[in-house]
Amino acid sequence: MEQNGENHLKDPLLQADGGGSGASPAGASPRKERKTRKVMFNVRGISCASCAVSIETVVAGLKGVESVSVSPLQGQAVVQYRPEETDARTIKEAIEGLNFEVDELQEQEIAVCRLRIKGMACTSCSESVERALQMVPGVKKAAVGLALEEAKVHFDPNITSRDLIIEAIEDAGFGADLISSGDDVNKVHLKLEGVSSPEDIKLIQSRLESVEGVNNVECDTAGQTIIVAYDPDVTGPRLLIQCIQDAAQPPKYFNASLYSPPKQREAERHHEIRNYRNQFLWSCLFSVPVFMFSMVLPMISPFGDWLFYKVCNNMTIGMLLRWLLCSPVQFIIGWRFYVGAYHALKRGYSNMDVLVALGTNAAYFYSVYIVLKALTSESFEGQDFFETSAMLISFILLGKYLEVVAKGKTSDALSKLTELAPETACLLTLDKDGNAISETEISTQLLQRNDVIKIVPGEKVPVDGVVIKGQSHVNESMITGEARPIAKKPGDKVIGGTVNDNGCIIVKVTHVGSETALSQIVQLVEAAQLARAPVQKLADRISRFFVPTVVVAAFLTWLGWFVAGQFDIYPREWIPKAMDSFELALQFGISVLVVACPCALGLATPTAVMVATGKGASQGVLIKGGNALEKAHKANSEHPLSKAIVEYTKKLREQYGSHSDHMMESKDFEVHPGAGVSANVEGKLVLVGNKRLMQEFEVPISSEVEGHMSETEELARTCVLVSIDRTICGALAVSDPLKPEAGRAISYLSSMGISSIMVTGDNWATAKSIAKEVGIGTVFAEIDPVGKAEKIKDLQMKGLTVAMVGDGINDSPALAAADVGLAIGAGTDVAIEAADIVLMRSSLEDVITAIDLSRKTLSRIRLNYVWALGYNVLGMPVAAGVLFPFTGIRLPPWLAGACMAASSVSVVCSSLLLQLYKKPLHVEEVAAGPKNDPDLTEEASVGLAVLTETEHDANALTRTE
Repeated sequence: MEQNGENHLKDPLLQADGGGSGASPAGASPRKERKTRKVMFNVRGISCASCAVSIETVVAGLKGVESVSVSPLQGQAVVQYRPEETDARTIKEAIEGLNFEVDELQEQEIAVCRLRIKGMACTSCSESVERALQMVPGVKKAAVGLALEEAKVHFDPNITSRDLIIEAIEDAGFGADLISSGDDVNKVHLKLEGVSSPEDIKLIQSRLESVEGVNNVECDTAGQTIIVAYDPDVTGPRLLIQCIQDAAQPPKYFNASLYSPPKQREAERHHEIRNYRNQFLWSCLFSVPVFMFSMVLPMISPFGDWLFYKVCNNMTIGMLLRWLLCSPVQFIIGWRFYVGAYHALKRGYSNMDVLVALGTNAAYFYSVYIVLKALTSESFEGQDFFETSAMLISFILLGKYLEVVAKGKTSDALSKLTELAPETACLLTLDKDGNAISETEISTQLLQRNDVIKIVPGEKVPVDGVVIKGQSHVNESMITGEARPIAKKPGDKVIGGTVNDNGCIIVKVTHVGSETALSQIVQLVEAAQLARAPVQKLADRISRFFVPTVVVAAFLTWLGWFVAGQFDIYPREWIPKAMDSFELALQFGISVLVVACPCALGLATPTAVMVATGKGASQGVLIKGGNALEKAHKANSEHPLSKAIVEYTKKLREQYGSHSDHMMESKDFEVHPGAGVSANVEGKLVLVGNKRLMQEFEVPISSEVEGHMSETEELARTCVLVSIDRTICGALAVSDPLKPEAGRAISYLSSMGISSIMVTGDNWATAKSIAKEVGIGTVFAEIDPVGKAEKIKDLQMKGLTVAMVGDGINDSPALAAADVGLAIGAGTDVAIEAADIVLMRSSLEDVITAIDLSRKTLSRIRLNYVWALGYNVLGMPVAAGVLFPFTGIRLPPWLAGACMAASSVSVVCSSLLLQLYKKPLHVEEVAAGPKNDPDLTEEASVGLAVLTETEHDANALTRTE
């Protein structure tokens, strides 16, 4: 990780993706800003002042409107209102009710919320939820993750609300619960003590709302709990607890303690698992006897004789028992399939529930027809299929139970990350001289920014911070994947969740709660799991036509066998005993209906992505998902070469006895990308940069300087010239040693069929020297940051998939232009924003890991599609009776249902095998000669990038041919 001093205390280690509303400047109270909202309308048809007055009168009469101003000349209306009492849509409708035309809202505010979605079974379900969300007025963007069972919604709070969004999901036939919203990033849950009446809670609430930095206060009077959303720059949980204590008037006494609500996701997961298990067991309680009465006992005497005993006309005891036992399974236990099918058809799509409902109803109601016919006839003989309906539902419920159990394990790697932070921390109280006067063990959740904590050997670092005293080595493998402990000294950053090895260190807290690197890693991975990979589009296209196609195939199967039987096209002895041609055809049709499963197809990609992104995060490789986040286009971070020069000059000043803190003031400072910097220092033009910068300012370069530059560059060093008033007065040789793994990484990439190209702003001599040392054949040198992006576009125009590896400082244009941007080091915001993949530690071997993990993931996705489509491609013809004329083999409906259930379980278990992934071992053992891999050209997220941080901006492009 990057080492930063005190001046970087406020910089986040990782930047969270934007989108949340309600950002407020530090020191301000966001709660006060959100009390009212302002909205502006463009109103057409205002012809005079009286029109404006009428609009103002009507709008001002609306509940919640605080002020309204209408300009007849500009045709605009500005309304200030309280969002808890009204909304912009109501105001707009009121104006339109006066026969004025109102344009779309101006200056829209975008809010974000995450929702837990219940009841999704396949891709068509997630698409239905997505369509329902996009139809809600005010929703700008909605992403629904099937495997994650979540939705992320961007919406305009002036038009809609979270309640309306949840209502839209429920109207589509699914359940929805709010997980988080953009304005509750930092929340603390507190359990109140000493509260005896609702008035006490109201007093506490009003006191908390008056605290600067408190955004929102939610009270639960019955449970005596309180939830406070706050700004960590202004306040913190300990101050809030103190505020509650101070609110009590003697003899009353208030106190508050941290309260950890049950984890909603885990609670719901266990509830779903328990629900499916119980339904399966209840189904078995009825289905097994049905199966026994239908298939087993009739062949065993005397049970068979008893079951065939006629109760009334030709209706037997066996028929009656099977009907009575099957009905609860069909209509009570199987009710969930009716509900799912109803909501699916109501929204104009079809899913697995439709197939199950059609198949089981066909078997059940035909069986009811047989029973009623036997009840009313003395001569009618027919075979019921009650066991088909009951066993089919039982096997499907078993499959769903195994599926949800397996799906719960796909997020194991991510859940392990969230549990890394310790529960307690040692808080120090310092005197005015900075000496510790007391130690207190407190909950990690009570830590606030700028607290000072002590971390002894063997303890975990509770939150992000900066070492201010002591030295140690910290094991960061659980966050960055770096196997060796990292040395830490005053000024170095430490990450929450890592382990202090061998020294006692004093740390100043810089980031708490959701702002810590650990929390933001989790947020990035969750965002990646929510995003759809490009390969998912294949499943989406197939799923739209899947169920209708299966229904048509099932009908044609029944029709074909029925017609063939009626016209004696096949021998009569093919028909099993106690069946006729209609019943045989019906069984074939039902088998086709239930053997095909769209669930497996929908789970093929998201489950693999979930496991891979979680596994990658635990090994220091952050993959942002299918499509990159919006990329930043800036390069204004501190340059590593300038940092090295400044540090060296400080040492020179100390060496030669200059201890003055006085620094000459520079004016007109300007950065020249790819060349250097210029400034006016005490009236003199000072240039620091390369030869190109000197030529731009027409600074003469003597032969002596040219010779010195040539000698320096041949040694693979960068020569930096210094000019004062257009006269060269010095030269600096700066070298950045090659990373020890650079050569191995390039060689290994070559063995994978990936060619590496160096593109750098450095001079040709230095670039060629470095390229030769690591084994790169193609070099582009003396290119500025914009030129790097253009070079990438040139390679793309040739049909190549290009990945860019950079340090995230001056490479953001190139990272944004590449098919895949890969940033080494997660310490800068540019790296996070511009790259598709972030390598948490600055090791080039992690580039190999990223490539290898991407390949393994795509291979696993393909294998999942083989499983999913294989069941359908092979199962449907067998279910349709293709083998029956030649081998006598047919697939009974209940066995077809078991195959359908097995397909989903197989896909999820296949994805879970990615949990066994390990980084490529023995990188130095490279097979001779490159090999072509056509897989790399299919998805941009697979052909990744490589290489070097050899010089400040000596980067490598990786192309796949």
